[in-house]
Amino acid sequence: MAPTLETARLLLRPIELADAEQIQAIFPQWEIVKYLANKVPWPYPPDGALTFLRDRALPAAERGEQWLWTIRRKEEPSALIGVINLMRSETENRGFWIAPQWQGRGLMSEACDAVTDYWFETLKFPVLRAPKAIANEASRRISEKQGMRVIASGERDYVSGPQPSETWEITAEEWRARKSLRP
Repeated sequence: MAPTLETARLLLRPIELADAEQIQAIFPQWEIVKYLANKVPWPYPPDGALTFLRDRALPAAERGEQWLWTIRRKEEPSALIGVINLMRSETENRGFWIAPQWQGRGLMSEACDAVTDYWFETLKFPVLRAPKAIANEASRRISEKQGMRVIASGERDYVSGPQPSETWEITAEEWRARKSLRP
């Protein structure tokens, strides 16, 4: 299971079944789901978060295939504002979403830095890959800020339908070099 991670403004707590209610209240918004993989059911069912956590996310975490965190502001740690995860896969290692009212504040960049560091420094994986829709400009900006580069392009099915897509990548060596340049 994933440990709690902390950043300047955030607490990333391991996801648990008790988070289903807050996730269900926030997640089913078009602005959140439109660029997620089409395996997300839409319209989102009333028990979607509970079913996802119980049947997919938590079993995958127990098997050591995924690491999932809720994103919470330190100022209000009881309120979940998003979710971020890492997963073992050749083509997709990180995914995330954040409530629209918290977008554009650098919070997801902060969360991504914490989990990317965990991926390389604790889990010791050699490369991190993140596919995304080209139209998802905010997600692409996070990858750019992290020093990732596009290694593949094509089309992928999202909740919003087929979209031009890119796969972004960074290696452990590139991540460490980038970290060493930070003040």
